[in-house]
Amino acid sequence: MSRVDTAWLRMDTEQNLMMIVGIWTLRPRLSLQDLRQRVEERLLQYRRFRQKVVEDALGAQWVDDEDFDIARHVVPGTLKPARGQSLQQALQERVGALCAEPLDPAHPLWQFELVEDMDGESALIARIHHCIADGVALIAVMLSITDGGQPPPKRRRHEPVVEEDHDWLTDALLKPITDLTIKAIGVSGAAMSKGVDLMLAADHPIDHSLHAAKLGYQAVSDVAAFALMSDDSPTSLKGKPGTVKRVAWDEGLPLDAVKAVGKGFNCSVNDVLLSCVAGAIGRYLRSRGEAVDGKEIRAMVPVNLRPLEKAYQLGNRFGLVPLVLPIGIANPVERLYAVRARMQELKGSFQPIMAFGLLSVAGLLIKPVQHAMLNIFAKKATAVMTNVPGPAEALKFCGATVDRVMFWVPQSGDMGVGVSILTYAGKVQFGLITDEKLCPHPQAVIDQFAPEFNQLLMLALMLPWGDEQLSDVDGA
Repeated sequence: MSRVDTAWLRMDTEQNLMMIVGIWTLRPRLSLQDLRQRVEERLLQYRRFRQKVVEDALGAQWVDDEDFDIARHVVPGTLKPARGQSLQQALQERVGALCAEPLDPAHPLWQFELVEDMDGESALIARIHHCIADGVALIAVMLSITDGGQPPPKRRRHEPVVEEDHDWLTDALLKPITDLTIKAIGVSGAAMSKGVDLMLAADHPIDHSLHAAKLGYQAVSDVAAFALMSDDSPTSLKGKPGTVKRVAWDEGLPLDAVKAVGKGFNCSVNDVLLSCVAGAIGRYLRSRGEAVDGKEIRAMVPVNLRPLEKAYQLGNRFGLVPLVLPIGIANPVERLYAVRARMQELKGSFQPIMAFGLLSVAGLLIKPVQHAMLNIFAKKATAVMTNVPGPAEALKFCGATVDRVMFWVPQSGDMGVGVSILTYAGKVQFGLITDEKLCPHPQAVIDQFAPEFNQLLMLALMLPWGDEQLSDVDGA
């Protein structure tokens, strides 16, 4: 197992398990037998899903599970709504419970639970440990197991397995980053890139001590730089999390409408969505009687560092960006431009990329030191937030239509809030996972996204639109 993946393996705590949890709703209903057959035919072509983890003093190894049983990993589920509880509320409660339930370490670290019949549709809940793959890689896996999906390319016989763990930092410095949250983060200059290459790979034994010293100095410098960042504004969303999780999701916003608003205000789609996130959180906190005027919070945003054509290789290859959300600005237009300004400030920054370096180093240290380093992130940020582009058209799975796709990412250290934004089949959907002690009713936050967006939409429609702008929006 690579160093970075080992880090995610060891970051599990009682309060926050390092699992990516996702849900599909499918219509018409799906049978457990068909699901197991599809998993055996498609998912298990990725060898990683047949392997368990064995840890030793030197790290962790992927080892084939000789006792692999599909029935252990693809299991039936049932929903029993309490009196006055809807099926969706019961499903949200079940997903929240699974977010806090550890996977069996004696076997491969993933599980699918299928609720076969839920008013004529099925709900598939997937749990996959972060050490297996990051979100971009899992999107590729998801697409490969759908109807018409392409399997991962097979490695030719005698072809060596290429381990790319060592060069993730070099990639972060030299290659443009995904435009999900920013256009690019990088450092220019051949001297800098050459220095990083030398630091990451000592070619001769005599260089090992110098190599270790350089790594240690770099780690200390990065910790100091990150520690100098001011702490987040105090809100009820910050604090020591417990072990009970809650999840929520919305019905989604039309992607074309979001594009139109961005066009009207000369902002990106991402600016619009992040402004809605900041506005929804601010509204929620005000409804609780909290004073948020002038306050800002940070969200740690994963940024893809992997060429998309290599997503099938699984593993974790991403950096982290500390993004400021101006929750204290009530005016929607002022807040939108404040978000756009924050996004511009991130361009050309080196420090955000190093945040993942700190996270991966922390995962390899002894637990007390690891937790101390992770709690630096908890002080500097309130949430983890992801923004993932999904398929433009609805997927088919075993003949059924996948109506909804949503996922939730884990929170490291003492963070207790996770925001997920997913574009799927012409809609932008928001998901939220929270710790019950810090935010017992995440649906109350989710319900604020649409009103925040509708404010921007109404104001955008009042702007003077020229023929050129309208034609651009129609063609978006």
